[in-house]
Amino acid sequence: MKTVFFIVLVILMTSPFNNLQAQNDFAILEKNVNVRAKGLIQKLNTTKDTLLLESNTLINKVYAVNMNYKREIDIVVRDKVVKIPLKKLSKGKHIFVAVQSPVRIVFVVKILRDNAVLLALEESKLPSKSNR
Repeated sequence: MKTVFFIVLVILMTSPFNNLQAQNDFAILEKNVNVRAKGLIQKLNTTKDTLLLESNTLINKVYAVNMNYKREIDIVVRDKVVKIPLKKLSKGKHIFVAVQSPVRIVFVVKILRDNAVLLALEESKLPSKSNR
Protein backbone atom coordinates (compact mmCIF):
# COMPACT_ATOMS: atom_id res chain seq x y z
CA MET A 1 0.00 0.00 0.00
CA LYS A 2 2.87 2.36 0.79
CA THR A 3 4.45 1.74 -2.61
CA VAL A 4 1.20 2.49 -4.44
CA PHE A 5 0.80 5.71 -2.46
CA PHE A 6 4.42 6.64 -3.23
CA ILE A 7 3.98 5.99 -6.98
CA VAL A 8 0.78 8.06 -7.11
CA LEU A 9 2.50 10.85 -5.20
CA VAL A 10 5.46 10.89 -7.61
CA ILE A 11 3.15 10.95 -10.64
CA LEU A 12 1.13 13.83 -9.21
CA MET A 13 4.27 15.81 -8.41
CA THR A 14 5.90 15.37 -11.83
CA SER A 15 2.82 15.78 -14.04
CA PRO A 16 2.75 19.63 -13.94
CA PHE A 17 6.30 19.70 -15.33
CA ASN A 18 5.26 17.86 -18.50
CA ASN A 19 3.33 20.91 -19.74
CA LEU A 20 6.22 23.33 -19.20
CA GLN A 21 7.88 22.26 -22.45
CA ALA A 22 5.34 24.22 -24.52
CA GLN A 23 5.76 27.34 -22.42
CA ASN A 24 9.51 27.80 -22.91
CA ASP A 25 10.82 31.24 -23.71
CA PHE A 26 11.46 32.17 -27.33
CA ALA A 27 14.72 33.98 -26.58
CA ILE A 28 17.13 34.86 -23.78
CA LEU A 29 18.94 38.19 -23.55
CA GLU A 30 22.42 38.40 -22.04
CA LYS A 31 22.86 42.11 -21.36
CA ASN A 32 26.10 44.03 -21.53
CA VAL A 33 26.71 45.21 -17.97
CA ASN A 34 29.81 47.26 -18.75
CA VAL A 35 29.85 50.80 -17.35
CA ARG A 36 30.16 52.25 -20.86
CA ALA A 37 27.01 50.37 -21.94
CA LYS A 38 24.79 51.78 -19.19
CA GLY A 39 23.33 54.38 -21.57
CA LEU A 40 21.72 51.66 -23.72
CA ILE A 41 18.70 49.92 -22.19
CA GLN A 42 18.47 46.37 -23.55
CA LYS A 43 15.36 44.29 -22.90
CA LEU A 44 12.91 41.83 -24.46
CA ASN A 45 9.16 42.38 -24.64
CA THR A 46 6.80 40.22 -22.58
CA THR A 47 6.48 37.52 -25.26
CA LYS A 48 10.28 37.61 -25.68
CA ASP A 49 10.09 37.75 -29.47
CA THR A 50 11.11 41.40 -29.91
CA LEU A 51 14.29 43.15 -28.81
CA LEU A 52 13.79 46.65 -27.41
CA LEU A 53 16.71 49.08 -27.38
CA GLU A 54 16.42 52.53 -25.82
CA SER A 55 19.07 55.17 -25.32
CA ASN A 56 19.38 58.81 -24.40
CA THR A 57 21.85 59.22 -27.28
CA LEU A 58 21.41 58.37 -30.95
CA ILE A 59 21.65 54.70 -32.02
CA ASN A 60 23.20 54.77 -35.49
CA LYS A 61 23.15 51.11 -36.48
CA VAL A 62 22.30 47.66 -35.14
CA TYR A 63 23.57 44.40 -36.58
CA ALA A 64 23.67 40.77 -35.49
CA VAL A 65 26.06 37.95 -36.35
CA ASN A 66 24.93 34.33 -35.93
CA MET A 67 27.01 31.25 -35.08
CA ASN A 68 27.93 30.80 -38.77
CA TYR A 69 29.34 34.35 -38.94
CA LYS A 70 26.48 35.58 -41.14
CA ARG A 71 24.66 38.87 -40.57
CA GLU A 72 20.98 38.16 -40.18
CA ILE A 73 20.17 41.71 -39.04
CA ASP A 74 21.79 44.85 -40.41
CA ILE A 75 19.71 47.97 -39.75
CA VAL A 76 20.60 51.65 -40.05
CA VAL A 77 18.54 53.21 -37.25
CA ARG A 78 19.46 56.85 -36.49
CA ASP A 79 16.94 56.99 -33.64
CA LYS A 80 16.88 56.69 -29.83
CA VAL A 81 14.42 53.77 -29.70
CA VAL A 82 14.54 50.55 -31.75
CA LYS A 83 12.26 47.50 -31.85
CA ILE A 84 13.78 44.48 -33.59
CA PRO A 85 11.61 41.39 -34.23
CA LEU A 86 13.47 38.18 -33.40
CA LYS A 87 11.12 35.72 -35.14
CA LYS A 88 13.10 35.77 -38.39
CA LEU A 89 16.36 34.82 -36.70
CA SER A 90 17.69 31.29 -36.85
CA LYS A 91 17.89 29.14 -33.74
CA GLY A 92 21.09 29.63 -31.75
CA LYS A 93 23.37 32.33 -30.41
CA HIS A 94 23.42 35.81 -32.01
CA ILE A 95 25.95 38.52 -31.18
CA PHE A 96 24.28 41.95 -31.43
CA VAL A 97 26.20 45.19 -31.88
CA ALA A 98 24.56 48.57 -31.31
CA VAL A 99 26.64 51.37 -32.81
CA GLN A 100 26.54 54.70 -30.99
CA SER A 101 29.42 56.72 -32.38
CA PRO A 102 32.13 56.33 -31.14
CA VAL A 103 30.96 53.41 -28.93
CA ARG A 104 29.94 49.89 -29.98
CA ILE A 105 27.89 48.00 -27.41
CA VAL A 106 27.94 44.21 -27.75
CA PHE A 107 25.40 41.83 -26.20
CA VAL A 108 24.04 38.32 -26.83
CA VAL A 109 20.58 37.04 -27.73
CA LYS A 110 20.00 33.28 -27.71
CA ILE A 111 17.08 32.05 -29.82
CA LEU A 112 15.86 28.88 -28.11
CA ARG A 113 13.33 27.59 -30.62
CA ASP A 114 12.22 28.08 -34.18
CA ASN A 115 9.11 30.08 -34.92
CA ALA A 116 6.64 27.34 -35.84
CA VAL A 117 4.42 28.05 -38.82
CA LEU A 118 1.35 25.97 -39.58
CA LEU A 119 0.92 25.19 -43.25
CA ALA A 120 -2.22 23.81 -44.89
CA LEU A 121 -1.83 21.23 -47.63
CA GLU A 122 -4.85 22.16 -49.70
CA GLU A 123 -7.57 24.70 -49.17
CA SER A 124 -10.25 22.15 -50.05
CA LYS A 125 -9.17 19.93 -47.10
CA LEU A 126 -9.55 22.69 -44.53
CA PRO A 127 -12.67 22.37 -42.33
CA SER A 128 -15.19 25.10 -42.91
CA LYS A 129 -18.83 25.74 -42.11
CA SER A 130 -19.92 25.01 -45.67
CA ASN A 131 -18.33 21.51 -45.61
CA ARG A 132 -20.18 20.37 -42.48
